[in-house]
Amino acid sequence: MLVGIVGCPNSGKSTFLKSLTLTEVEIASYPFTTVKPNQGMGFVKTSCPCKKLGVSCNPQNSKCEDGTRFVPVKLLDVAGLVPGAHEGKGLGNQFLGDLIQASGLIHVLDSSGKTNAEGKPEEGYDPSKTIGVLEYEIDEWISDISSKAFEKSKKLAETQKIPIEKLLAKQLSGLGITENDVKLAMKKANPEDHEFASVLRGISKPILIAANKIDLSESQDNFERINKGAIPCSAESELALREAEKHRMIKYVAGSDKFEIVSDKLNEKQKQGLDFIKKNVLEKYGSTGIQDCLNKLVFEMLEQIVVYPVANINKFSDTKGNV
Repeated sequence: MLVGIVGCPNSGKSTFLKSLTLTEVEIASYPFTTVKPNQGMGFVKTSCPCKKLGVSCNPQNSKCEDGTRFVPVKLLDVAGLVPGAHEGKGLGNQFLGDLIQASGLIHVLDSSGKTNAEGKPEEGYDPSKTIGVLEYEIDEWISDISSKAFEKSKKLAETQKIPIEKLLAKQLSGLGITENDVKLAMKKANPEDHEFASVLRGISKPILIAANKIDLSESQDNFERINKGAIPCSAESELALREAEKHRMIKYVAGSDKFEIVSDKLNEKQKQGLDFIKKNVLEKYGSTGIQDCLNKLVFEMLEQIVVYPVANINKFSDTKGNV
């Protein structure tokens, strides 16, 4: 599974990725900081069966922290999208090409309204407009490919007597679209209609809206306008907590509503920063929202479940005895 981190330039995509992975990525306040896609490994959070089974686990491909399992998911932060991307504007061709194989997308938007759809500074910009920009650009891109694929598939279906959805799915397989995706889309829209691309995108690449920079005062007013099941989040807050935890300044578990200071070496500025996060993010929203975004996309929108294959069903272990 691959999750694409997408959005307009300067929305905080790279910070979002780093806060999930602690991967070193270039972060700057100018358009197209991300030219080559940044990759990393994030983790969805779920209950570990170790406590229910009464065993002590030693997972080799995931992490268990006090009965909470963190399961790896590949993440990809692609170049910022601008209007006209499907026509090749900005880094449009690269952006669309990079997200081809993504199973689902997290759209990171600047909910403060301080940057526009092109990533340029603009006070009072309506961040909800960028939602339409992303959906439109992906829909147009898929529409161009699917309409050509449909014409080719229709001719083959007539001559070879093969179900058109099977042929169309084969033509679109390079986009990470399955035969089942095509079947579901055809129940809701005609492949000859422009609407088909939008329906197909919604099925094959569901998009979760991450209302980033929620810690800024302007974001709170804009959040109600964004809607669309958006999750309020602060990538900078999550990154600060993860870095502080990494350097053993605090105890913090991703997705938690609290942290504990365990070091007496914090300076006044660091203490003030942590206090700001506590009061303006954790106490207001219950978490930084970053872990919630990944969990909701994977478990709810993509309907994935975690399985724990074992070699020994009595000891719940692999071939090397690891539980």
